[in-house]
Amino acid sequence: MRILVDADACPVKEEIYKVAWRHEVPVAIVSNSVIRVPAHPLVERVVVSDGFDAADDWIAERADAATVCVTADILLADRCLKAGAQVIAPNGRPFTTSSIGAAIATRAIMADLRAGAVGDAIGGPAPFSKADRSRFLSALDEALVRLKRGR
Repeated sequence: MRILVDADACPVKEEIYKVAWRHEVPVAIVSNSVIRVPAHPLVERVVVSDGFDAADDWIAERADAATVCVTADILLADRCLKAGAQVIAPNGRPFTTSSIGAAIATRAIMADLRAGAVGDAIGGPAPFSKADRSRFLSALDEALVRLKRGR
């Protein structure tokens, strides 16, 4: 078991460390640049090239049924789900095989709307909240418990 984190813009890294240490599960923090990580035997820092989707490719190539992936990237979530991994967004929302299609479609619609926006900007996601952080902690803990039971 392990946790793979799409870390460049991840707001819940500290929460990931706490849950991983409690469950004694290794974590790979994957980014395009050096990110400070705790000096702990369960935490691995992985710095990939700054190439397009380099971090996504690294994560997707290593995702499997014994992995929990943390990402807000819908296309990476889709790749990880196809590899059998459990995937959680930083706001605690799980990506599932039944929800990923709608998420991809919504992403495409929003991209089209942003591309056609003139004058008024199309808003982005809601600000990250304490409720999101709490929901994430609960979702990650539940995912790790499910993986442990499945072993």
